[in-house]
Amino acid sequence: MDVLDLTRLQFAVVTIYHYLFVPLSISLSAVAAGLHLTWMRTGSERFLNLTKLVGKLLIVTFAVGVVTGLVQEFQFGLGWSAFAKFYGDVFGPTLAIEGMLAFFLEATFLALWYFGWGRLPRKLHAATIVVVAVGTLLSAYIILAANSFMQNPVAYALDPETGRAHLTSFGELLTNEVVLAAFPHTMAGAAMAGGGLLLAIGVWRIAADGAFRTLARLGAWLMLIGGAMTAITGDHLGKVMTAVQPMKMAAAEALYETTTGAPFSVFAIGKLGHEKPFLTVEIPHLLSFLGTGSFDGTVQGIDDLQAQYAAQYGPGSYVPMIPVAFWTFRLMIGAGVAGMALAAYYLWASSNRRWKLPLLPAFLQMGAGVPGWVKRILLLSPLLPAAANTFGWVFTETARQPWLAFGISKVSDGISPGLTSAEVIASLAGFTLIYGFLAIAWYKLVLHLSRKPLAPEIPAETADAESVPAY
Repeated sequence: MDVLDLTRLQFAVVTIYHYLFVPLSISLSAVAAGLHLTWMRTGSERFLNLTKLVGKLLIVTFAVGVVTGLVQEFQFGLGWSAFAKFYGDVFGPTLAIEGMLAFFLEATFLALWYFGWGRLPRKLHAATIVVVAVGTLLSAYIILAANSFMQNPVAYALDPETGRAHLTSFGELLTNEVVLAAFPHTMAGAAMAGGGLLLAIGVWRIAADGAFRTLARLGAWLMLIGGAMTAITGDHLGKVMTAVQPMKMAAAEALYETTTGAPFSVFAIGKLGHEKPFLTVEIPHLLSFLGTGSFDGTVQGIDDLQAQYAAQYGPGSYVPMIPVAFWTFRLMIGAGVAGMALAAYYLWASSNRRWKLPLLPAFLQMGAGVPGWVKRILLLSPLLPAAANTFGWVFTETARQPWLAFGISKVSDGISPGLTSAEVIASLAGFTLIYGFLAIAWYKLVLHLSRKPLAPEIPAETADAESVPAY
């Protein structure tokens, strides 16, 4: 591997690890706010106790997310300074705003909420966690707007002397059609991620306290609804991506020839080249529908797009890694569908109603309860949304290659000048050690918080007084 490949690998490792915690923070902040408001409305000690548990999980996850985010920014400056020099006038305002949101707004109000039990007025205290939830959404939107520039550059002008990109309209940057489609899709994926974690904790601890059953079903609903919304928003995002990056959709199917009524391969065995794999399971016309909204729509092929880009941008290969694009697209969908199925099963089996349907085994009957071996599978439910989110981002970024910012800046042009392979390997090893430590710390803290008994029941009328125990 040369220095470019090593730097790309380093960026992938750093970014993927960081993003394991981002959707959890987004989802847990919304859940904590929702539970807090529900407790205020109902006065139920169950919701008060669950609010505090989810709040603790949020604080741990938020802290790790901030640390890994700092490492990501350091790595960006280390490995991609040429791109930062070119793109900095566009990327800088978004990073500055996101930094203020994450390090000032979110962190400050999360601390106010954490230490505000029994010290702040009841409504003001609830408002602090709502601000945190809103702040995470704004922070996510700003970062997605920056990423969307890389997918579909807008609101910029190139300086004829320096060749640098200058921002011409911040409002246009924030209303890029890609970010408008990517934001709801990403938030739906975040709901799945948080739901998977809450489902696993609830199932694991359900025998200790009945409130964990509420937590498990809440997590399952988040996974199920989040998965459904991910599919709906992903359909729209796919059509936008086909319009602005047709090579990405062609690579997702390994479609080399422009085709009308193009099929979608659910599974394939064999080489993904000009000749079709020797074994493939296809759904007729589905790729055309995913890309154009019409079952008889025309999807451009890789060969035609390569010729078009070579004529437009100059000689060179504009074809991404086809096997990576092909399989990450399917693994993303498969992991998401599996997560939805697991959540739907839990909701069915744990329902208070009891239906007996002929020919179905007992563990599939509604209200029949969840067998022990299925509970062990449910403990792994956080892995499915994490895998779906990870494969989705790997597809999004690798299928854009060879571009950093589509059509204006290539990956090979963005690497830091003078960077050596030894420097990349040494920093990657350091990042890996840091991330390994953080992973162990986060896992142990989550286990510790989940094992602890929920707070003792507190009368609703005194729950916001000085007698409320702090964390």
